[in-house]
This record gives sequence, structure tokens and C-alpha cells, in this order.
Amino acid sequence: MDSSLFVGLSRQSGLMREMQAVANNIANISTTGFRAEGVVFAEHVAELDGVSGGGLSMALAAGRHIQMAQGDIDPTGGNFDFAIEGDGYFLIQTPEGESLTRAGHFMPNDQGELVNPDGHQLLDAGGAPIFIPPDADNIILARDGTLSADGRPLTLLGLWQPAEEYDLNHRDGVRFVAEGGVEPVESATIIQGFLENSNVDPVVQIARMIEVQRAYEMGQGFMEREDERVRSFLRSIGNQG
Repeated sequence: MDSSLFVGLSRQSGLMREMQAVANNIANISTTGFRAEGVVFAEHVAELDGVSGGGLSMALAAGRHIQMAQGDIDPTGGNFDFAIEGDGYFLIQTPEGESLTRAGHFMPNDQGELVNPDGHQLLDAGGAPIFIPPDADNIILARDGTLSADGRPLTLLGLWQPAEEYDLNHRDGVRFVAEGGVEPVESATIIQGFLENSNVDPVVQIARMIEVQRAYEMGQGFMEREDERVRSFLRSIGNQG
């Protein structure tokens, strides 16, 4: 295949990945605690045999960038709806291990453990599940994370962040994993009866979708013209033979 088609295909592949990321962002505009993502492009340069001083440069969708801006916080009045003001994540226990999330909607399960809608346990500042007594009536969460029932402290709800600044990998939905481990966050505040909305800006995302679509169409047109050029060249060579 001609090198120009390789370049075109690498570009189209990256644009397709970005379109998927933008579409996923738009689909999660109303998802509590969702973090918008963008595709990170890198240049991949390869040396070509027989070409002096030249090479092949291709675009590579090397990874994804998670946008960390905080979403709007709306009141719900729920006893187990928690929102984070500032940095940090809730720590939850999943079958794959510990994960981080900004989605703060929880509820007691049949065993009295505080879990999210997927059934994953919310962990406290010591990394242990949180148990709510079945007869608890007045549930209060102080801004420092102290969770109390009927005036009796139950536990300290901790906030966490990746031990390494950029070590945050999106798994699914609103769940993230830090491969290098997590560490406590001291400066953030937890408020009760509120939830953090998605931080997706619909205007920005729709504008980006249009830009990516136009870029993809331009690339498709280039590849079609390049393919026709190669075919014409081969036909002319065949006719000369």
C-alpha cells in the first residue's frame, strides 16, 4: 500500500476514536459524577528503507485525557447523597479491586453496608466498608467526613486520590483505577444531600463532534482521490505493456 494511504488510515483511525469519545461524553451529560474525556494524539515517525533523509510520519491516538474540572453540585436532600467540593474521589470496593469515583449516590444494602447503585461497597478513611445500623434514624455527615447516626459517630468517610498525579485510568461509567495506588486527600470537603453532575459541556462537545466529522470527511475524500491516482497509474503502466 502507498505510504500516503498508511498516513491517511492512521489519521482516520484516530479521528474515529475521538468521535467515539465525544459521543460517549454527550451520552453521559446527565450522568452523576461523570468526567469528560478527550483523545490524545501523538506523532509516530518511522524510517523508510531506501529513502535518504526521509521517513513516514503518522498520527497515533496514544491515549485519553480525563478532564478534571468539577461539575455543578445540585441539592437532592438524600441522607446518603454525598458530593465532593474540591479534589478527591470516593473509594469503592469492586470485584476487580478498589476503584475511585466522584458519583456520590449511595444506599444501605440488605446487610446494612453502604453501597452504590452497582452494589459496590463505599469504603471509609481506613479502607473498611461502612455499616449503617438498621434502626438508625437521623443520619448526619459533617463537612470533615464524620458520619453519625442519631448523634453517635459511625465512621470517618475518607477521600482519596491517585498516589501518582496522572495515574488515573477510566474503567467504565464513572469508575476509575489508579494502578500505582491511592493516598488520602486532606483539603477537600464532603457535603450531604447533594450530588455532583457530569462536567461535560454540551456546547463544547457538540462543536467538537462537528469538527471531527468534517475532518474525517476531508480525510476520506483525500484517500479516495489518492486511491484513484494509484489506480490510474497502474492502468497507464498496464496499457504501456
